[in-house]
Amino acid sequence: MTQPMWQPSASIANLRKRAEILTAIRAFFHQADVLEVETPSLSQASVTDVHLASFATQFVGPGFANGVPLYLQTSPEYAMKRLLAAGSGAIFQISKAFRNEESGRHHNPEFTMLEWYRPGFDHFQLMDEIDRLMQHILVCLPAEKFTYQEVFELHLGVDPLVASLEELKAVCSKHGFANISETETDKDTLLQLLFCTQVEPNIGQKAPCFVYDFPASQASLANICSSDSRVAERFELYYQNMELANGFNELTDAAEQAHRFKQDNLKRQSMGLPSVSIDSHLISALEHGLEPCSGVALGIDRLIMLALGCDSIKQVISFDIERA
Repeated sequence: MTQPMWQPSASIANLRKRAEILTAIRAFFHQADVLEVETPSLSQASVTDVHLASFATQFVGPGFANGVPLYLQTSPEYAMKRLLAAGSGAIFQISKAFRNEESGRHHNPEFTMLEWYRPGFDHFQLMDEIDRLMQHILVCLPAEKFTYQEVFELHLGVDPLVASLEELKAVCSKHGFANISETETDKDTLLQLLFCTQVEPNIGQKAPCFVYDFPASQASLANICSSDSRVAERFELYYQNMELANGFNELTDAAEQAHRFKQDNLKRQSMGLPSVSIDSHLISALEHGLEPCSGVALGIDRLIMLALGCDSIKQVISFDIERA
């Protein structure tokens, strides 16, 4: 019998278990003396990342008679860094995030993000804390850790830090992606294709798996490693065929951050995508000063899927996009 569309996509039993998990996550951070914060879902700035698309709207009201564009946040990162620069200390947030992309088993355009920042932590200390949270919520084995270079060499027999574009095309062709790779001119696109299709399915099956030291060209908002400029102090967490978290030893240099935003926009233009206004408030906060810290964004809905043994995100949220 088809379920009426007014009813929730998740069972009430799963929603009760979801609430218990959220309570446990909050208790984990409260016990560690990490402050819970809230930041706006709407902002006058968006993200320049070429892989992210924001939902946009317009506010018309006092002081904005001609209207001002507002963007639903893809993550609370920029606002949380402004709090850090203002002296908040260690903080966490459980918030809604919005990405104008696919919906499917692991994706919903509106989803719940757990994001936290630890001043004084490097990314290895933060990985250890994430590992403790994972074991606390999922009762799983301790996590494994591999460098990006190691997993490529182990599962594909190629060094991603030195391989040429032509060598990567040959590996793609070997695995059935010749039609995609033959006209590609960007090494990172091929690396991401190989990582998603050939590496991810082979890691993090029995225990969560951290992959760290991503190529510097994929640094995003992470520092470049001081001992090897080819890599960034960035990591991702995988478990049972799901990407769960993306974290950084955070970039605190305002000039470098502004430069990366500008480079993103140049890449957007080359791809036929619209440029995005740079978040001047974040740059100002970095200019004021952000102490060394590490931060991570973790997908709550996916974590709950794993905890409850569900195979679709709609089984752990009240109303998926089809029922919203």
